[in-house]
Amino acid sequence: MTSCIRGLQRRPADLRGALLGLTALSAALAISSAAAAEELNALVWCDHTDPALIAPFEEANGVTVNLKEYEGTGAALAIVEQSQPGDWDVFVIDGVDVPRVVEAGLLAELPADQLPLADTFDQVRMTDVTHKDGKMYAIMEKFGYNVVSYNKTKVDPADMRDLTTLWSDKYKGRIAVYDYYIPLMDLVALKMGMKPDDISADTLPAMKEELFKLKENAAMVGEVVSSTTALATGEADILIGGGEWAVAVMQAENPDLDWVLPDQGGILWAQSLAVFKDSKKKDLAVKFVQYIMSPEGQARLATSSCFWGMPANKKAGAVLTDAQKAALRWDEQEGFLAKSYRYFIPDAELDAQMLDVWTEFLQH
Repeated sequence: MTSCIRGLQRRPADLRGALLGLTALSAALAISSAAAAEELNALVWCDHTDPALIAPFEEANGVTVNLKEYEGTGAALAIVEQSQPGDWDVFVIDGVDVPRVVEAGLLAELPADQLPLADTFDQVRMTDVTHKDGKMYAIMEKFGYNVVSYNKTKVDPADMRDLTTLWSDKYKGRIAVYDYYIPLMDLVALKMGMKPDDISADTLPAMKEELFKLKENAAMVGEVVSSTTALATGEADILIGGGEWAVAVMQAENPDLDWVLPDQGGILWAQSLAVFKDSKKKDLAVKFVQYIMSPEGQARLATSSCFWGMPANKKAGAVLTDAQKAALRWDEQEGFLAKSYRYFIPDAELDAQMLDVWTEFLQH
């Protein structure tokens, strides 16, 4: 419009008519622009709010992606419940929670033949979670590990491959503990020579003792921000429950931070992408899923400014730089996945008992 106004060479008598014409043209353009600017509404984790990830899709498709960040599936479901049907189109959801959301009837079937399932890591495909009755409702997009992060100038990196070292006196008072009971109690089970799904009411007393011993060695227990900050500032030299998500995004500024999966194994987390059943823009929503699952989208998601993680699509390796792949331990993934266990999801009764033990641990 600016170039049109600058190009006007009219007499004062014609100016009023010209301005009226411009007003009408502006209104028409605004209506046309509003009609053309299609929008997509997505409930996401913070790693999807990075403009470097979203902007290429918006520009390529002439759309606006409206993002609402949330923490915890319960919070997301509360948002959906308070919204009108069709308000939301795309859903980023913790992989372990997909079945309950499918059971609630909230997700649309995805076109499996239009998504790169064959290109994803075998252990992360998790069709037992994302499929029901032969239909696909979500796709795993990103994964990583709750394991051990550390400052390699302050500890012996070889020690970090053995969980039992964290219970010894060698690093007493130098450990931060990630405050999330499921992966941490899973790690305690591994330290004890069990598998996560061996956890039961009978094993909890012994696990409680192990947790209390760990607490005696801990400098602090904290959620994501405080525990990673403790590692970054030197308040702690080790973060149990950490992983690539905790340190990779900080390694450019602090290359001394690193992470590893212990010999006893690690706990695998995975997040998925789905489309809401009530979405009025399913075609565009599926197109968004296809973009996120493309090698380029996967590389951008893996290295999001919020937190890093492994891309589910193996072909993202051709897009990531050597430095990025090194930070993600790309070349060790085969071994890491072979020694990893999914989150153990207890039934309601055992879950309550585990929470009671964790509460005692926090108060100990």
